[in-house]
Amino acid sequence: MKMLVLGAGLQGCACAFDLLQNPAVTQVTLADLRPERLPAFLDAERGKRLQTVTLDVTDHDAVRKVMTGHAAVMSAIPYYFNGPMARLAVECGAHFSDLGGNTEIVMEQKKLHDQAKAKGLSVIPDCGLAPGMVNILAAEGIRRMDRAERVKIYVGGLPQKPEPPLNYQIVYSLEGALDYYTTQSWVIRGGKPAQVDALSELEDVEFPTPVGTLEAFHTAGGISTMPFAYEGKVDVMEYKTLRYPGHVAVMRPIRELGLIDNAPIEVKGQKVSPRDVFIASVTPKLFKPEGRDLVALRVEVTGTKDGKPARAAWQLLDYYDADHKISAMMRTTGYSLAITGQMQADGRVTEKGVHTPDEAMPFAGYVSELAKRGVEIKEI
Repeated sequence: MKMLVLGAGLQGCACAFDLLQNPAVTQVTLADLRPERLPAFLDAERGKRLQTVTLDVTDHDAVRKVMTGHAAVMSAIPYYFNGPMARLAVECGAHFSDLGGNTEIVMEQKKLHDQAKAKGLSVIPDCGLAPGMVNILAAEGIRRMDRAERVKIYVGGLPQKPEPPLNYQIVYSLEGALDYYTTQSWVIRGGKPAQVDALSELEDVEFPTPVGTLEAFHTAGGISTMPFAYEGKVDVMEYKTLRYPGHVAVMRPIRELGLIDNAPIEVKGQKVSPRDVFIASVTPKLFKPEGRDLVALRVEVTGTKDGKPARAAWQLLDYYDADHKISAMMRTTGYSLAITGQMQADGRVTEKGVHTPDEAMPFAGYVSELAKRGVEIKEI
């Protein structure tokens, strides 16, 4: 079984590492514009079961050549490439999954449903942590109710040792994080999809020691298309990002001052994007290669069962893997993508066509696979 990973960044490399732990995977191809810079945890298989390919994903002819012959394609490149990558994978006869995070692109990918189904292929967007893992948990909670009333989802990637002023370190694409901070978030209110402002409706959430009190606020993209899929079936559904207390008090003024806007402005005769300047300025301070992170997650569904109040809830605290130097965000996101691709390729995902994780991924099998990797989701 040959598997293709697009993107040799943090999540793509974690995905490739996980695939290589499966002896049924005969080859992993890791494709990137600069695939030569790989982390040490991939060294043992490089040039053996791990092959690297230099690839520009805007060159669709080159992409077709690389995709051909692979059982499944896992995309860990920026979300705006995932529409054409899904189409090309279906053309080449490969299952496809990605880390997603953009609802409009998922809607675009849904148009491939009939074509993928006719070929016996599975396409699953949004297969990381959030969206991804949280969608699968929330859907299971909803299934356990006769009537699901409230779905509350909280996720955060955090440094184990926070440092001011943001108490944050880069654990995945900063560009993606800022997009979530500046785009309205889809929720369900009164049974209908609605949008709320990112960084709004701040609340405290308590986690066990040593994590303690975290603050939660709306951000975009975390639950993908679920507000539309569950319209009329759930009264309230919302996703919030978790950070250490004080994060929003800094980030909201930064946003309101226009410092993370995308639209170019003129500075001394040059057109520059404020967001590009912001990312370039803060990345050296927020990117900590030796910094150890954690991921905190909670999903809670409340409603009624057999005429009585009912609740289903799960919690996860995952930590940096010091043995392999793999972050908790890579474990929960990259491994989730790898699990999806393997379950598509070996037939455990039985739904063909284009489906989101909450629609297609078998709950028990997925959670069991995570547990094998030490990513333990506990029912609370």
